[in-house]
Amino acid sequence: MFTAAFHTSHHYILFTAMACLCVLLGGPSSAAGAESLIIAGATYYEPGVSGPGWAWTDADHLELSCFSGEAIGAEGDLVVTLTGQNSVKEMQTSIVEISQCGLELWGNLTLRGTGSLTATGSQCGIHAFQALVVDGCTVNAQADGAGIEDEVVAGLVAGRLVVRGGGCVVAAGAGSGAGVHAYGAYLLDEDPGDGALFGTLAIDASWLDATGADGGVGCLAGSLMSARFVAPAGGAFGARGVLDAGGAVATHVVIEPQDTAGPAGESDVRDTPGGGAGKPACSTDPAAEKPRDDTSTDPAVKPATTSPKTSATT
Repeated sequence: MFTAAFHTSHHYILFTAMACLCVLLGGPSSAAGAESLIIAGATYYEPGVSGPGWAWTDADHLELSCFSGEAIGAEGDLVVTLTGQNSVKEMQTSIVEISQCGLELWGNLTLRGTGSLTATGSQCGIHAFQALVVDGCTVNAQADGAGIEDEVVAGLVAGRLVVRGGGCVVAAGAGSGAGVHAYGAYLLDEDPGDGALFGTLAIDASWLDATGADGGVGCLAGSLMSARFVAPAGGAFGARGVLDAGGAVATHVVIEPQDTAGPAGESDVRDTPGGGAGKPACSTDPAAEKPRDDTSTDPAVKPATTSPKTSATT
């Protein structure tokens, strides 16, 4: 088991009977959707609204197009389609309470599209209480641990993580506070109650680069399909996460599709710092992100409710 557990409040239990194993195999259940959406400091309770760089088109679908702003949160399941470079960061205001994350979903989250997303927060960049599926897009999730003590800090936290369709994920967690446990990707070692496997990682012909002082990936089990470990050498899944050949938890985990090496010197627009030739690094450039113009008139914002909060304890 892990050195620390990422616990959730009782509020989450109300939203755990949504989707099941079909989320991992084929995406979110069509029967569920988000009951509310928090974005850029405002809370909405009905789809059909939009703002600069975003549109909540229906209950289970949010579109981001060159969006750059404060945290996004939703109750229920959500599919987010990414176009262009997008970024979300931990909320700095007291209008709503999203637990120190850039993107937080109290259900199943699917990220897809041709674009990218950079999510940053002090405790986690992205938190999905149930499954997180990255399907073909580029995701960079970072947590710096600022002001965090006696908690898990991770770039990405989820009940389960699936990266497929050539998706590319970089996740990193850091922190110097007392009792901080830092992971790149941390998969919850508690059952969210939806009947599906929890604490698991699955990579299908895609990329993952995860770094943390206590573990690159903290998980109970994992599987690779048409993919392989680049680091650590001789890597394997164990009950504490990804282990090196000596059985120790690896602090840097790199997974890539099989047979992906390209010609020496050939550049890839997704190359990450330190990546080898032909290896996408999933990096994004937040400085290049600009909100698109939106001529639509935003509807009146309804009063925000207090959002559930996550915490991690040893």
